[in-house]
Amino acid sequence: MSAVSWLDGEAFTALGQHVIWSDMLGNTIGLIGLALGWRRSVATWPVQCLSGLVLIAANLYAHLAGGVGKQFVVIVVALWGWWQWRAGNRRGQDGSIAVRFASWRERGLLVAAAALGTAAVGGLFTALPQLSWNPWPDAYIFVGTLVAMIAQARGLVEFWFAWLLVDLVGVPLDFASGLAFSGFVYVLYGALVLWGMRDWWLRSRDTARPVPEGAAA
Repeated sequence: MSAVSWLDGEAFTALGQHVIWSDMLGNTIGLIGLALGWRRSVATWPVQCLSGLVLIAANLYAHLAGGVGKQFVVIVVALWGWWQWRAGNRRGQDGSIAVRFASWRERGLLVAAAALGTAAVGGLFTALPQLSWNPWPDAYIFVGTLVAMIAQARGLVEFWFAWLLVDLVGVPLDFASGLAFSGFVYVLYGALVLWGMRDWWLRSRDTARPVPEGAAA
């Protein structure tokens, strides 16, 4: 049995939902990656790369081209984010990853990119139905994930808001696509996202607070 065949095999059945290995393993690794992101650990990026590799198999199984494309995007952006955080240009005075709220200009760019990207990818999936059986939600998740990861790589608190918006569509789509474990895990993602959002929000206030004169001496 090949590795791909094993990943597409059934791990267990719960509440009438069949859970395949690639879905379970990929999302468990992704959950670890999100927790590391909350802790502002550079290790979040290689873990997200590994999660993306495993979830490619899950989305191929479910015939979700947008999901496959999303995982390729996850891997590429995770490599870029890894370089950003390791380069040190996102670090505060204490050496940890600095986080902040986006400027209004940055927020506008993120929203515009999400809207235009979803329209473009959704139009492509609609024109080529063999790529996705549910084109618009699939496109929304594809583009939303890209926007969220770019915001994370730049240390923006809005990263967490973007993930919440992706989850609102991702959970029902995963259940409808036969990726039950993804649906269950995304519910856990929601709780972790709220926790991480609070932590980054508080840390952004510390980052913005001016350093008293003489404190750096």
